[in-house]
Amino acid sequence: MKRQKRDRTQRVFIRGYQAGLSGRSKDACPSQQDDLRQDWINGWREGREDRWSGFKGVSAIHKNPSIL
Repeated sequence: MKRQKRDRTQRVFIRGYQAGLSGRSKDACPSQQDDLRQDWINGWREGREDRWSGFKGVSAIHKNPSIL
Protein backbone atom coordinates (compact mmCIF):
# COMPACT_ATOMS: atom_id res chain seq x y z
CA MET A 1 0.00 0.00 0.00
CA LYS A 2 1.45 3.35 -1.00
CA ARG A 3 1.47 6.23 1.38
CA GLN A 4 0.55 9.63 0.14
CA LYS A 5 3.54 11.94 0.15
CA ARG A 6 3.27 14.76 2.65
CA ASP A 7 3.82 18.27 1.44
CA ARG A 8 7.21 19.80 2.02
CA THR A 9 6.09 22.43 4.51
CA GLN A 10 4.54 19.79 6.77
CA ARG A 11 7.73 17.70 6.70
CA VAL A 12 9.84 20.76 7.56
CA PHE A 13 7.48 21.67 10.41
CA ILE A 14 7.72 18.13 11.83
CA ARG A 15 11.51 18.15 11.66
CA GLY A 16 11.57 21.51 13.42
CA TYR A 17 9.20 20.21 16.08
CA GLN A 18 11.41 17.19 16.69
CA ALA A 19 14.50 19.42 16.91
CA GLY A 20 12.81 21.70 19.43
CA LEU A 21 11.57 18.79 21.48
CA SER A 22 15.04 17.28 21.63
CA GLY A 23 16.52 20.60 22.80
CA ARG A 24 18.51 21.52 19.70
CA SER A 25 19.29 25.13 18.90
CA LYS A 26 17.21 27.21 16.51
CA ASP A 27 20.43 27.82 14.56
CA ALA A 28 20.33 24.17 13.43
CA CYS A 29 17.67 24.98 10.83
CA PRO A 30 18.72 23.29 7.57
CA SER A 31 16.49 25.38 5.28
CA GLN A 32 17.75 28.50 3.56
CA GLN A 33 14.46 29.36 1.83
CA ASP A 34 12.47 31.90 3.83
CA ASP A 35 9.11 30.11 3.71
CA LEU A 36 10.54 26.71 4.65
CA ARG A 37 12.73 28.26 7.33
CA GLN A 38 9.67 29.92 8.87
CA ASP A 39 7.79 26.60 8.95
CA TRP A 40 10.80 24.91 10.58
CA ILE A 41 11.07 27.64 13.22
CA ASN A 42 7.32 27.44 13.93
CA GLY A 43 7.70 23.71 14.53
CA TRP A 44 10.82 24.32 16.61
CA ARG A 45 8.96 26.83 18.82
CA GLU A 46 6.09 24.41 19.39
CA GLY A 47 8.55 21.64 20.22
CA ARG A 48 10.40 23.87 22.69
CA GLU A 49 7.14 24.86 24.38
CA ASP A 50 6.21 21.20 24.75
CA ARG A 51 9.67 20.41 26.13
CA TRP A 52 9.36 23.20 28.69
CA SER A 53 5.89 21.92 29.60
CA GLY A 54 7.38 18.55 30.46
CA PHE A 55 6.49 16.59 27.32
CA LYS A 56 9.69 14.66 26.72
CA GLY A 57 10.27 11.24 25.21
CA VAL A 58 7.28 8.92 25.48
CA SER A 59 5.10 11.52 27.21
CA ALA A 60 5.26 13.69 24.08
CA ILE A 61 4.06 10.99 21.70
CA HIS A 62 0.47 12.23 21.68
CA LYS A 63 1.65 15.76 20.78
CA ASN A 64 3.99 14.71 17.97
CA PRO A 65 2.57 16.03 14.66
CA SER A 66 4.23 13.27 12.63
CA ILE A 67 2.09 10.65 14.34
CA LEU A 68 -1.23 12.46 13.92
